[in-house]
Amino acid sequence: MSKQTILVVDDEQDLLDLIEYNLKKEGYKVLKAENGQQGIEMAKEHHPNLVLLDIMMPKMDGIQVCEKMRANPDLKSIPVIFLTARSDEKTEVEGLDIGADDFITKPISTTKLLSRIKAVLRRYDETEEEVNKLEVHDLKIDKDRYIVTRGEEEFQLPRKEFELLYYLASRKGKVRDRQTLLNKVWGDNIYVVDRTVDVHVRKIREKLGDHYIETVKGVGYRFKD
Repeated sequence: MSKQTILVVDDEQDLLDLIEYNLKKEGYKVLKAENGQQGIEMAKEHHPNLVLLDIMMPKMDGIQVCEKMRANPDLKSIPVIFLTARSDEKTEVEGLDIGADDFITKPISTTKLLSRIKAVLRRYDETEEEVNKLEVHDLKIDKDRYIVTRGEEEFQLPRKEFELLYYLASRKGKVRDRQTLLNKVWGDNIYVVDRTVDVHVRKIREKLGDHYIETVKGVGYRFKD
């Protein structure tokens, strides 16, 4: 049985209770918060393994909560899944761009919800086995702090840009196609288009320079050996 802790943040009490019941059946420890502000405070206090987060809430909405978590060095590495009644593409893209790991639209079956939670947690468990500090070329990539340094310069990339850079740099010289990058960085349970990878590579190049990540025409990308 899992002893991992999941923080559920939602202003619908019935849904909170239902999710809590099903997560506890799976062996998870469950924390509950009824608004965004309370969710941030509980995340700081308990540092859960995952946050399941509604978007439309009083005091602080889910987008703001996720932004604050990603800006906090102690919380930025905690995976976040949005669970929301809003299904428009703009909201989903905004949520993923600020660093959410998955986006689930209500209503959702308990079986599917548990599957998506396990997939995200499994992805994080796998990355924990990797080296958290890389030195490639003149870059130092620190996954513990989500910071990239080059000499005296320090770069704090948005979460998905950092994870994409880290994934490619840790496999220096190896070509990865866009679908593989989407699966490994964004997860294989969410839908994002191939262009998402291109946009994030472009943003990395704008910040670090275009001499690290090479485009392999018709295939994908690789970190130069």
